[in-house]
Amino acid sequence: MREIQINGTKIRPGQAVNIEIPIAKLPTHTLIDLPIFIRSSKEPGPVVLVSGGVHGDEINGIVTARRVLEELDHGLELLRGTVIIIPLVNIYGFLSNSRTFPDGRDLNRSFPGSKKGSLAGRIAYIINEEIIPNIDYGIDFHTGGRMLTNQPQIRVDFVDKKAVELAEAFGTHFIVNSKMIDKSFRKAAYKAKKHILVFEGGESMRIDELSTDEGVAGTKRLLHYLGMIAESSDKKETVILKQSDWVRARASGIFNSSVKLGDQVKKGQILARISDPYGQVKIPVKAPSNGYIIGINNLPVINVGEALIHLGKD
Repeated sequence: MREIQINGTKIRPGQAVNIEIPIAKLPTHTLIDLPIFIRSSKEPGPVVLVSGGVHGDEINGIVTARRVLEELDHGLELLRGTVIIIPLVNIYGFLSNSRTFPDGRDLNRSFPGSKKGSLAGRIAYIINEEIIPNIDYGIDFHTGGRMLTNQPQIRVDFVDKKAVELAEAFGTHFIVNSKMIDKSFRKAAYKAKKHILVFEGGESMRIDELSTDEGVAGTKRLLHYLGMIAESSDKKETVILKQSDWVRARASGIFNSSVKLGDQVKKGQILARISDPYGQVKIPVKAPSNGYIIGINNLPVINVGEALIHLGKD
């Protein structure tokens, strides 16, 4: 079993270790630490990262990662390998109910980071230097944005064949082809020959039980597939979505969707209507192709050009 060392702390087989890495101080001089939880089996095996809160307002992912930690600490036996859990990566965003850092930087566009850079760059540097070299695989939990709900889905770049295999083992209903973005956590890991799955489910600043339940169940299915735990749950029928596009508003007004997350739709089907406040004008929003509804904008008042419905195509 290879040695795992994080911030100078060595983790031996069979240990449960909690580490707090100092990041910086708030303007009040309150010290901010990055808590990392490591649960290791006595038997050698893969090292899997479970992370949430890369965007500080995506509470659902934080709760999902925390639930995985709670299960490992209260009865879920780790047969082999190691699980590294970081429930809350972007503590600054969490404190301010914000996706980004106080200076507006997005952590998921800041990799590989810098030891002397911005706050986002410093945390990216810690993840890049202390976590990525130690792991084999990872699951990074995310949600939709403000007033935008995602159906539970795994996003993976189909170029990464190993990640596609892991996505199928995770076993949630939708697997979406999603290209890796420059300076993202996922791409930084891929450059280091590590494989990160991105789970999307729910909406920022909300806790969605369907998404947290599916996130925990999928994580357990993946750990079971890797031979790390005995417990698992039945996989759902997997739908592979090779492409996805947003249907955008052709006019401003009041948006009223007539479809639900997960629905299968046909080309030309009416997905929603946009009306003026007085009911004099009603504009239908039609599906440009066959597909599945994997994301919906919950804002009732929209402007022309805004993303309304995320349509995945198989």
